[in-house]
Amino acid sequence: MADPPGRGKGVSGAPPSILRVKDLTVLFDGLTAVDRLSFEVRRGSVHGLIGPNGAGKTTAFNLISGVLVPTSGHILLEKFPLNGLPTYERTKLGVARTFQNIRTFHGMSLLENVMTGAHVRTKYGIGAALLRSKSFRRDEEETIAHARQLLHFVGLSAHADRCAADLSYGDQRKLELARALATRPKLLMLDEPAAGMNPSETEALFELIVRLHEAGLTVLVVEHDMPFVMKLCDEITVLNFGRKIADGSPREIRRNPAVIEAYLGVDEGETLDVAL
Repeated sequence: MADPPGRGKGVSGAPPSILRVKDLTVLFDGLTAVDRLSFEVRRGSVHGLIGPNGAGKTTAFNLISGVLVPTSGHILLEKFPLNGLPTYERTKLGVARTFQNIRTFHGMSLLENVMTGAHVRTKYGIGAALLRSKSFRRDEEETIAHARQLLHFVGLSAHADRCAADLSYGDQRKLELARALATRPKLLMLDEPAAGMNPSETEALFELIVRLHEAGLTVLVVEHDMPFVMKLCDEITVLNFGRKIADGSPREIRRNPAVIEAYLGVDEGETLDVAL
């Protein structure tokens, strides 16, 4: 993968943060899974959340998206507190996510899958839907058109009417991304998007995320593929045992002693290039 323009630059003159996480903590049966986690995601950036296995990355994702409830701490999207809001309310405010384990509707077509993501943005009520009013038909036509555009964007437009269960693993990942985009998010959260993909699928995914970034979308990504993260992200936050151990650009992270020790078990004299 070639480095896209602007990756790894400093944050001087950076735009304001769209996501602020402050002292986020969650305990499970007395075990601290995320411990006073604080970080910010700049508007329009691609921000990585990485760490060794069991570091708390997906737990943090689940707290931000509303799948889990924090024990303490605060989460703000722009000026809106997310604490206490259910997942669908967070989606309305602009938070969309994909999951580590693919969650498509296997019995539905690709087009229908993507349309379910747009439901949160529809304006009609149940009465209009039952009566198939003019407003309902207009919104439905717009939703279908938007879903087809998103399928084209991810390279699946030729399969719009196919059943999702018939897709390859890599294409199911693309479908899940299209469905998340159908919510018209301000913040797109990707949980291990390259997991299980072959090199060509990973390259295609990389290019899709770069295109989203260039269109101005903010992306927060958890990923174990270190070359993928280092080439994709503007900034990276590193967790270990539920705590933040580093923040910075990819260049800074790959040379950070605490990060090197967490990944490689060495104190000095190495960089994360060894792991790439």
